Amino acid sequence: MRKKILFVDDDTAILRSLQRMLRREREAWDMTFLDSPHAALEQTLLSDFDAVVTDLQMPGIDGLQLLQRLRETEKTQDVPVIVLTGSSDRHLKREALDLGATDLLNKPIEIEDLLARLRSVLHLKACQDELKCQNELLEHKVRERTRQLEASRLDIIWRLGKAAEFRDEDTGNHILRVGYYSRAIAEVLGLDHDYVDRLLFAAPLHDIGKLGIPDSVLLKPGKLTEDEWYIMRQHCELGAAILQQHSNMERVFEDWGGLGFSTVYDSLENPVLEMAATIALTHHEKWNGKGYPRGLAREEIPLEGRIVAISDVYDALTSERPYKPAFSEEKALAIIREDVGEHFDPEVYAAFDLCIESIRTIRNKFSDEQDAVFAERTPAVVPG
Repeated sequence: MRKKILFVDDDTAILRSLQRMLRREREAWDMTFLDSPHAALEQTLLSDFDAVVTDLQMPGIDGLQLLQRLRETEKTQDVPVIVLTGSSDRHLKREALDLGATDLLNKPIEIEDLLARLRSVLHLKACQDELKCQNELLEHKVRERTRQLEASRLDIIWRLGKAAEFRDEDTGNHILRVGYYSRAIAEVLGLDHDYVDRLLFAAPLHDIGKLGIPDSVLLKPGKLTEDEWYIMRQHCELGAAILQQHSNMERVFEDWGGLGFSTVYDSLENPVLEMAATIALTHHEKWNGKGYPRGLAREEIPLEGRIVAISDVYDALTSERPYKPAFSEEKALAIIREDVGEHFDPEVYAAFDLCIESIRTIRNKFSDEQDAVFAERTPAVVPG
């Protein structure tokens, strides 16, 4: 492609002289000659120039002001500028360099000097453009690689939640419903976008601790004994331990793998797993302090735990379980209303009530009858 060069001088005789001097370069260079600095500024916004050659002393906008405008504009801040001057004032020349002039050339102009300076700045611009292109390509690859790592990590999180749910109810749809219910409530509460996204992916892991509960307790169709209930309640702390503590496999990779495994998957640096661990530990706490495992009350319970608590209970009430049939929505809502201020945070309940239509839509879309619904991939979101 021909290099594009803009020449600016209020003296049209000088512009005609430059045209004659450079006529042999017309095949290699696409040259524009303007006698107005205002018109030159407008033209730089419309075209991508590889170099600008400007007179220093001009009426209206002089060469220094033109240079300053070019450097202040993102589109033209890196375009090389050669300043032509007939002045011997060193102060003006120094000021031009301070404002970002690439080179200075004294009048009267010698063609060999002008050609040498232009070829030099055009080569500089070409190198800058190539470096910028390489940096943009590298940044794109880094962003894509980061997106792939985040997507794979989130995929593992979903599958981990699904594994826990299969042990409990032979369906992965419960964890989807709880995740989407929780997101709907968080949006009504006006929580920030990153928090809402993290909650969507963290909430499905609320019962991951059930992986450590024996089948004789977890799958028992009847009422649990006191000892069995004690074992069942441990799933909260088991879940938090799974999501917080370093695994033996991670230590092996860190010590022997040499693959930076712990850097990528360290739960302490994973905001989704941090939130998921909090939810796993606190989603059975109650607003009145009579929940478990720690008996936290009111705002002592993290907000994500309070949100998932009502989402989980609503879904449990409206779903069939080994120990109970599914309740009607009317009965489920009545039970929840009675527990506002006791089990549930009143503010979270108010948000739940406001988005009940959205929650109904989610419950229908991800019903247990939709066997293949878990195969529907959620668009990749990279929580911060």
